[in-house]
Amino acid sequence: MTEPNQFLDNGSVSSPKGFKAGAAYAGIKTYAKDKWDVGILLSETACVTAGMYTTNKFVSPSVTLTKNRVDAGNVRGLFVSSGIANTGVGEQGLIDAIESIDIAAGHVDIPAEEMVIGTTGVIGVELPMALIRAGIPNIKLTDDGGISFARSIMTTDRVPKSIGLGVKIGGKVITIGGCAKGSGMIHPNMATMLAYVTTDAAVEHDFLNSVLHDVVDDTFNMVTIDGDMSTNDTVMVFANGMAGNKPIASGTPEATTFFQALFSVMEYLSKELVRDAEGSSKIFSVRVEGAKSREEARLAARAIASSSLVKSAIHGNDPNWGRVIAAAGYSGADIDVSKVRFDINNVVIMDEGTPIAFHREAVIAIMNNPEVALTVNLGLGDGTATAWGCELTEAYVEFNSAYTT
Repeated sequence: MTEPNQFLDNGSVSSPKGFKAGAAYAGIKTYAKDKWDVGILLSETACVTAGMYTTNKFVSPSVTLTKNRVDAGNVRGLFVSSGIANTGVGEQGLIDAIESIDIAAGHVDIPAEEMVIGTTGVIGVELPMALIRAGIPNIKLTDDGGISFARSIMTTDRVPKSIGLGVKIGGKVITIGGCAKGSGMIHPNMATMLAYVTTDAAVEHDFLNSVLHDVVDDTFNMVTIDGDMSTNDTVMVFANGMAGNKPIASGTPEATTFFQALFSVMEYLSKELVRDAEGSSKIFSVRVEGAKSREEARLAARAIASSSLVKSAIHGNDPNWGRVIAAAGYSGADIDVSKVRFDINNVVIMDEGTPIAFHREAVIAIMNNPEVALTVNLGLGDGTATAWGCELTEAYVEFNSAYTT
C-alpha cells in the first residue's frame, strides 16, 4: 500500500527516525548570526550508504577518504566544514581529513571508521585545524538540528536548502530528509555541490546504489549555473532502516515508490541550487521532447541549459529562439530541423523549423517572470528529459571576479 508523497514542515536530514544533527561556528568563515561552519550528522545505528562523487581529476582528499569508507560499509556519521575545500594542499589534505574525522567521531562516541567527511570552500588552502579542533566540541546534536546542519555547509549560498518527505511503503511510514549546498561552480556531470540525504527506510545496498545513480542522472546531473565542476562534489544517501519496513529491493512495487520519493527530494534540492545561483534571480527549465532516445534528450537539454547565450537571453527577457535551436544543434543529439518545434512558456515560437508569428512584447513580459519554461520537441521519437539553468548576470561576473580578494 502506498500513499502520495507528503512534504514535511521544516523537513531536514534529521527528520527521519534515528538521525540527529547539529552545527557550530568555528571561525573558518567570517562571523554572522546563524552562520555555522562545522556540523555533524549522526544515525543511532549503522546505515546502508551509497555515494556519488566528483568526476574532476583534481579531487579533494576529503572525497577520496569518504568514498573509501563508504565502500567499506558501516558508515553512520558525517562531519562537514565549510570555507576551505581541502583541495590542492598535498599530503596534508589527507592528514587533516583523517584528524577531523577522528575528532568528530570521538565527540559523538563512535569508531572513526564509521565517520566520513565533506569539505567545501576555497581551493589551495589547508584546513585550519586549530579552529576545527576547538569548534567540534561545540556541536550539539538534536532531533531538529538538520536546518542548522544545512547552514554549516553553505559557502556563497544565500539560503539553506533542506527538505523532508513522508511516504507509506509496505504498510510503514518512511521519511526521507535532505539538504544541499551550492550556488556557483555548478554544472552537469555530478553537479557541483554537497548533497546529503537520510532515510529511515530499510533498503538493500545494491538497490540503493542503483537508485541513487538513476535519480542523480535526472536531477543533480541536469542542473547548471556556470559550466564549472568542483573538486569536492559529493551526493550521499544514508538509510538506517529504523522505519521497520521489509528491506526494499529492486523490481518490487516498494522500489518504485521509493524511487519516486527519492526523486521528489532530489529534484527539489536540484532546483533550489539553481534558484540560489550567484547573482541570479531567475530559473529556467529546458524540456526536450521527441528525441530519438532519453540519452539524446538529455544531451540537448543540458546543452541548451548550459549555453551562455541562452542564459544571457533569459536575463534580458529576449525571445531569441535561434540561440536555443543552435545549442540543440551542437549538443550531439540527432536533429531534423524540419521537425523541430520550440515554445516559451507554452507560446509557440517556431514549428517545423519555421518561425511562427508571435506577440513579441507579450513574450518578453512572460520571460520577466522568475521562472521561464523552454520546450523543444525534436519530433523524432519518444525520448524526453528536463534540465534547469539560471540567467547569466553582471552580478555573477562581478562576484566571481573578486572571490578571494
